[in-house]
Formats: sequence, structure tokens, C-alpha cells
Amino acid sequence: QVRLVESGGALVQPGGSLRLSCEASVSGRTLDEYVIGWFRQAPGKEREAVSCISERGHRTYYRDSVKGRFTISRDNTKNTIYLQIDSLKPEDTAVYYCAADPPGITSVQTMCRPSLFYYWGQGTQVTVSS
Repeated sequence: QVRLVESGGALVQPGGSLRLSCEASVSGRTLDEYVIGWFRQAPGKEREAVSCISERGHRTYYRDSVKGRFTISRDNTKNTIYLQIDSLKPEDTAVYYCAADPPGITSVQTMCRPSLFYYWGQGTQVTVSS
């Protein structure tokens, strides 16, 4: 069982930065047994993968539109996963969710799809506007 709580969303101007946090409460296992993903959903659009990170943080995946601007990281000792977002653009506006699932036999990139994650947080709103 995994409970996830996101925080850090805000209204920011284009070009600004944010750091999103996802605090996990895990029972029965430890956080380093889960792949974690950050996903986002804009109004009227489907939920999409932003970035995923392997159980111990050695492997990451980013969607093309965020490469070089977003950085995913995790601190399993603090049960927290982070998403550093720099050079924000209006098209980054969305509700950002973190999600967790045990690793499969596939790569982090292949696994980084909303349908493949079971545990979800409630989301945090990021709005980029001048």
C-alpha cells in the first residue's frame, strides 16, 4: 500500500521555476521497491507522462517537451520524490500527479505511462501565466 501526497504547485510567470514534492507513505514494502512517475493533466486533455525514475534513482525518463527543463529525483531515506521544473512555459499548466508502482521487466521509459501505475496522489496545480 502506498499513499502519495504532492505539494509545491503554484501560479508562476513564464520562465520561472518550481519544485514539486511527492511524499510517500509505504506499508508492507519500502519506497525503493517502487518506480515513481510524475504525470500531468491539462484541462480537456488526457493525462500524460512527464518523467519517471527507477526504484533507486539510477534510471530516468523524460518526455521530449520537458527535457532540459525538468529534473526528477528521489530521496528514499526521506520517502520523497521531487520534480524540479525550470524555464516554465504556459503549456506546462496542468495538475501534476505523482504515481507509484512496483517495477516490471521493462524499461523505465516503457513503463512511464499512466495506465501502468496503480497508486496515485491527489495532484497539485501548476499554472504558468503572466
